[in-house]
Amino acid sequence: MAKAKNNRKGSASKTQAPGADAEPFIIKNCALVSISTAKRALTLRELGNRLQTIQSASIYHHFWGSLLAPRFDDPEYKNDFAAWVRHSLHDAVLAERLAVVDPKEFHDIEDLRRELVELIEERLDESELLTWNRAEEPFIFLRSQIVVFDTHRSIKRPERLPVALSKMTLGSVFYHFIDARSRTETRIDDFSAWLGGFGKRYEAVIDRIARVDPFFNTLHELREQLALITKDAFRRFCQ
Repeated sequence: MAKAKNNRKGSASKTQAPGADAEPFIIKNCALVSISTAKRALTLRELGNRLQTIQSASIYHHFWGSLLAPRFDDPEYKNDFAAWVRHSLHDAVLAERLAVVDPKEFHDIEDLRRELVELIEERLDESELLTWNRAEEPFIFLRSQIVVFDTHRSIKRPERLPVALSKMTLGSVFYHFIDARSRTETRIDDFSAWLGGFGKRYEAVIDRIARVDPFFNTLHELREQLALITKDAFRRFCQ
């Protein structure tokens, strides 16, 4: 009898719901601290040369940093390189080419670096005057250092995610949805990684989250979209 009892226990363990023993989602907050690299550029040629050797953290800052610390001079340009080329060098052609560069389409910062350098070199080949044209203001290369804070908040079950998302700070959205892509091997956001630990049940939700553009939306818009996606998904699960 004792043996049969042990077998039943083993059977119950095997049929345990996927993710039942998953770790809770720990909500963290963050801030970006801007640090000078002591590097600058006054011409397009100098910008291209600097980009070849500048630390990757600087390129990351000039693409993603404005999301967490918005600059209000021109929201049309989502990265600092495009904005500088347009407003300090007054080259609308290259500014437009740089403005449509989407960092999430590149495997890593080095691939992004090569794309930027190639775009600048192509533009210099088109106009020799741009080699000597001096900007009104220098481009100052900065880099970011991320400071992470513990919010002392966590989510134990996926059904709690929609409400938690709607209440998250913008720093939390940045840390879990954007920064996660650069610090994890899977290069996916923390929300999708956590939901994936519950088996295939949430594959449709993860797929919808993957289609949210993390670059051409503000953090306010990202938070709203993610909250709506998860709220809609879990409403369907409850039906």
